[in-house]
This record gives sequence, C-alpha cells and structure tokens, in this order.
Amino acid sequence: MLWTILIVILVLWLLGLIGGIGGGLINLLLIVAAIVLICSVG
Repeated sequence: MLWTILIVILVLWLLGLIGGIGGGLINLLLIVAAIVLICSVG
C-alpha cells in the first residue's frame, strides 16, 4: 500500500517538474514521498 502511494506521489512530482506547475507543490510532493519511503522502510 505504501509503495503504491509512493509511486503515485513520485509520478505527480515528475509531471509537475516536467510541466513546471508550482515550484512549492513540487517540493512538497518530494518531501511527502521521502517521508513515505522512510516510513515504509522503517
């Protein structure tokens, strides 16, 4: 379940990065993805 959420967040982050939509939103998604990754590994 966590891996699915992580993949969805990373895809949204990449789409935002390519599309140039909202710099703050891209950074927020990256932080959330990192937190999910840390929680799933731990």
